Amino acid sequence: MNKMIGVTLLTACLLGIAAPQSAEAKTAAGSYTAQVYASSLNVRDEPAKNATVVGSIKNGARVTVTDEQHGWLMVKAGSTSGWVAGYYLKKVNSNSLQSSASGTSIATKTNTASSTSANTSNRTSKATVTADSLRIRSGPGTHYKVLGSLKAKDTVTLLLHQNGWARIRTVSGETGWVAEQYIRSGSTSSSTSSISTVQHKGGLRGKLIVIDPGHGGSDPGMLGTTYNTMEKDLNLHTALYVRDALVAKGARVEMTRTRDDQKPTLARRVQMSQALRADAFVSVHYNSSPKNVSGTLTFFYSEADDLKLARAIETRLGQGIGLKSNGLSFGDYHILRENRIPATLVELGFLTNPTDESIVRKASYQKKAAKAIAEGVADYFK
Repeated sequence: MNKMIGVTLLTACLLGIAAPQSAEAKTAAGSYTAQVYASSLNVRDEPAKNATVVGSIKNGARVTVTDEQHGWLMVKAGSTSGWVAGYYLKKVNSNSLQSSASGTSIATKTNTASSTSANTSNRTSKATVTADSLRIRSGPGTHYKVLGSLKAKDTVTLLLHQNGWARIRTVSGETGWVAEQYIRSGSTSSSTSSISTVQHKGGLRGKLIVIDPGHGGSDPGMLGTTYNTMEKDLNLHTALYVRDALVAKGARVEMTRTRDDQKPTLARRVQMSQALRADAFVSVHYNSSPKNVSGTLTFFYSEADDLKLARAIETRLGQGIGLKSNGLSFGDYHILRENRIPATLVELGFLTNPTDESIVRKASYQKKAAKAIAEGVADYFK
């Protein structure tokens, strides 16, 4: 987490993906169908952020995934094929494939006379609010203006899905954005992309967890010494996986940032957890060192509040995610020191270590780490 400050970096546009498949479409052995969860996802000719952009894919489109390298996925959609950032795709079940490709458009560099983009959803669907109180915002993120609120069991119409947020219309005709984990889709048969929630048992049900992807915006964090991997990207990708894993266990999750261009101050990150009266706070980072060290490290500040949470997560990380655990360590960091709720900071590998960097770049490692963190948080509340 020792960061490179003052380095100007071009922000990579890690967005994009592909067109939907018909119900009859079959994928090759080892391949699968995925759906794009980004407003626009760039398709590149190589698995790297500075590779040439050969096209882009709209939100909601479905693609065939055939390969993975360092968190990048090889996809094919119609006549467009190439590499895209892996997080912005989610695998879909074969029985949920659409029977037509309408509602999705693919724009390529060589075809400037593209047709008018269609809505990402063929038809609207109804959903019900599951939270006691749900804020409606002007855009898909917690930094957007609050327009109003909904209460549990209110019904809304789903209009669009984007990176964990849903654009909705209320019964009175007002439109805005809400966090989609707090609504449950009604009739899934009339929606291109349904929101599913699962009934869960255990200590996480109803708990509010704040997940903090370190750095962001003009602050890249550490830059990998072998592959030039930006820490802020890894932090965000992994944190989003953590969010998904926690929601799957029944938790409510808020994130201090959900986009690459966001850079909340340390004080703002802490204030958010306190304003929400969250039950726990987890900050996600990747490490650096002048020495040739490897593995994860989990930090705490307060032995009374933080240590138990940190130990629960470290125990799960230590059970095997691809890198060894270096245990627990005291960390005098602002987001831990100033937090009034149990908080921990996890370092998930050293970007100064060539082996670590090659491992942590892969989506498979990030998902394993995210699952371990979520299981550790669940253990803490047992």
